[in-house]
Amino acid sequence: MSNIIQLLPDNIANQIAAGEVIQRPASAVKELLENAVDAGASRIRLLINDAGKALVQVIDNGKGMNETDARMAFERHATSKIKSIEDLFHIKTMGFRGEALASIAAVAQVELKTKRAEDELGSFITIENSKVESQEACATPVGTSISMKNLFFNVPARRNFLKSNAAETRHIVDEFIRVAMAFPSVFFSLTSNGQEVFHLEAGSSKQRIVQVLGNSYNAKLVTVLEETDYMNITGFIGKPETARKTRGDQYFFVNNRFIRSAYLNHAVNAAFEGIIAKDSYPSYVLYIDLDPAHIDINVHPTKQEIKFEDEKIIYAFVQAAIKHALAQFSIAPSLDFSLNADIQGLDAVSKPFTGQQQAAAVSSNLYKAFTQKNQAHFIEPTSKAELRNWKDFFDKPAGSFEMNGDPIQSEIKQLKSDTSIPNSGVDIPDSSKPFQLHNTYIVVATTNGFILVHQQLAHERVLYEQYSQAAHSQQVPTQKSLFPITLELAASDAVLLQDLLADLQTIGYLIEPFGNNSFVIQGTPADIILGNEKHAIEMLIEQYKHFSTEIKFSKREKLIRCMAKQQCIKAGQALEQKEMTALIAAVFECNTPNITPTGSPTYLAFKEDYLSRMFGR
Repeated sequence: MSNIIQLLPDNIANQIAAGEVIQRPASAVKELLENAVDAGASRIRLLINDAGKALVQVIDNGKGMNETDARMAFERHATSKIKSIEDLFHIKTMGFRGEALASIAAVAQVELKTKRAEDELGSFITIENSKVESQEACATPVGTSISMKNLFFNVPARRNFLKSNAAETRHIVDEFIRVAMAFPSVFFSLTSNGQEVFHLEAGSSKQRIVQVLGNSYNAKLVTVLEETDYMNITGFIGKPETARKTRGDQYFFVNNRFIRSAYLNHAVNAAFEGIIAKDSYPSYVLYIDLDPAHIDINVHPTKQEIKFEDEKIIYAFVQAAIKHALAQFSIAPSLDFSLNADIQGLDAVSKPFTGQQQAAAVSSNLYKAFTQKNQAHFIEPTSKAELRNWKDFFDKPAGSFEMNGDPIQSEIKQLKSDTSIPNSGVDIPDSSKPFQLHNTYIVVATTNGFILVHQQLAHERVLYEQYSQAAHSQQVPTQKSLFPITLELAASDAVLLQDLLADLQTIGYLIEPFGNNSFVIQGTPADIILGNEKHAIEMLIEQYKHFSTEIKFSKREKLIRCMAKQQCIKAGQALEQKEMTALIAAVFECNTPNITPTGSPTYLAFKEDYLSRMFGR
């Protein structure tokens, strides 16, 4: 009987590994930029063509490699960073597993030129499908230039899964920004199809943030600086006016590595509680520096998710550091520590502090935390039950609460099922006069009860159908601006807006490029109130960037949904009776009046028999 289990050929094994490491051109960009940083480069240039599908090239002035190392670098798990298992727990470099170059060489055509300062000539290597095609000496500057051409040329099915050029370029820009912000002392540039998108001179962290996120942040950053014997937290948070309705510019770096952490993001939001609106998100760029032994970065192929030895400590330090920064700059309310005269009469103040009490105090953990070294971060071991389900906070939809054993619960479920049928049982008499409740809800009497309308959600449905009908049947009328407005954007946002110009025109916006990440707003939709066009476009871009859904929509559909959400009447806005009457009439003229485009109910119907049962009648 023949054996059926065989070892995979190296090129196939590398392609399989590449599926996790190199998912799109941006993945290769991240790995190549990090390699350049690890090489000690002070100047790094990134060149892409066709959104990285045709070419990704990284040129650095790092230490380079000799001819043996240049060839060995493409072998799987070949690395200069790890020599023993202990090294794995003290990683301070960006790369260490030796997978990136091997994975890239498995799915692209690669050319490498590299030279050390002490060598007269450098090495030139070409690799295709994990096989070295040629290697020869060449004249090249000190450092390394690596080109990745025709990504997924040998895996056409995976190439077909890549998004549009604009979408892939945005992913590349995101990865470029993360590496550039992690190392502000290094010069970075990004050139796309021959046009320079970023030119970031070396400087301070604040200078790099302003270079990347835009000059508008220059006067809106608050310094964060907390140093302890366990960890250091530095960086900047945006003043409350920089908070956005969607997750905007939020960056966490641990030992100069960009990470994603919903847990730490919650710590930041908690520090801003009461300072910004509940539905807003703060901006921040925070750098956490701690002993690599306290973290595990080898838990995810992209290394963007890491595991902390004690998350509770990190959470507490992050929250405390931000609160301290806000208080220092008089952004958060400060406490009055003046001593109340009544305190002097308390027993704890008037009675003597005996020797026995002193000994007990000195032996306490609280005393040690303030007097002994390496105790500032110490937290008594406790049950971790309270943190066990912290992720549920992010997973549950807003406003979802369980009502175990509540007899009204079944009635609420019945109401929700009733509202799922358009116009079900809703008959509003002409004599009914709506009234507003808490400047958010509209109560309208019906022939057999009443309906409770959420004004913001109802208006969102109305605008969505208006914009959708106009955009898909004919172009929305544009109102030309008497004085065109210039709009300056961060480079990443400029790339996105450039891709959206044609679709924006179908919904009434006339915007023209003005060079160097600038645009001119020549016209807006005719039914939009003029005066805040710049802010409206900025918010539209922000909402579009963070548009999240499991269903794939077209760019135009996403824009229509964002426009409806942005332009609708907001909760908390007082309305006159004629405005409420008009809104109610408009809602019930919609094809789907009872839900928003995202599925939230626009109104709830309360029938008379249900009300009677509530009162036991």
